[in-house]
Amino acid sequence: MINLTKLSGVEITLNCDLIETVEEVPETVITLSNGKKILVKESRQEIINLVKCYKKELYSVGIPKL
Repeated sequence: MINLTKLSGVEITLNCDLIETVEEVPETVITLSNGKKILVKESRQEIINLVKCYKKELYSVGIPKL
């Protein structure tokens, strides 16, 4: 999950696994896998970095030994 800011200033948390595309036209438009579009203040590169950090954190935990 990544934290983003809508153009209205409302902060949201988005499941980044639902992201289909991210475009800057000039505002940043995120298209989700269900077709819904979200306009956010963060740049395309910022979103890429947030997703990378989230995935790195998620997959670095590993599987606990029983």
